[in-house]
Amino acid sequence: MIKVLIVDDHEMVRLGISSYLGVQDDIEVIGEADDGQQGYDKALALHPDVVLMDLVMPVMNGVDATKKILRDWPAAKVIILTSFIDDELVYPAIEAGAASYILKTSTAEEIADAIRQTARGQAVMEQEVSDKLKNRDKNESDIALYDDLTSREREVLKLIAQGKSNQEIADELFITLKTVKTHVSNILAKLEVDDRTKAAIYAFKHGIVKPSGGDDLDGHTAAL
Repeated sequence: MIKVLIVDDHEMVRLGISSYLGVQDDIEVIGEADDGQQGYDKALALHPDVVLMDLVMPVMNGVDATKKILRDWPAAKVIILTSFIDDELVYPAIEAGAASYILKTSTAEEIADAIRQTARGQAVMEQEVSDKLKNRDKNESDIALYDDLTSREREVLKLIAQGKSNQEIADELFITLKTVKTHVSNILAKLEVDDRTKAAIYAFKHGIVKPSGGDDLDGHTAAL
């Protein structure tokens, strides 16, 4: 039997889920809680295999409750069951250690299947949540490319983004034109871009350089 604890501040939600799970041959609801603190206390007392965790609750929210439960009862697997899919809620919940993330729009059957999969060690994610995480990982990997640049290459990149020519960069940094060209070549290779314009877009995109004068990004890159 998969022992489940339901943590949600809406009684009707708990009742609906509990009623469906109660007739499953392989799932047992061993407790319910209406706030994060109570959920934490019951998790430590009852030792559930899976915790269905709401995010927005009084006393203690689902993210903090998840952190505390997994810290003190790491055998549990937490499934976030929420109405929210905003970035500011998705990332903290996953970072807190939640194994799965599903929405309350899921059917009772889908929730039961998510419990079974999560209990087996499989992550269950709403497609939109999965896409958000993939994009986030891509962005983190992308910005990490900047860390590979030397301090001088970063200076050159900022000047490229400001629309300066190689000769202007050489004059401002008091280096030779040949040296600037070498730096530019290295920057393009490290950032994995084809030309100066794309390097400038990278700089604006990641906040390395802010567009000036109220012009939009396209206006700046078109002038490079």
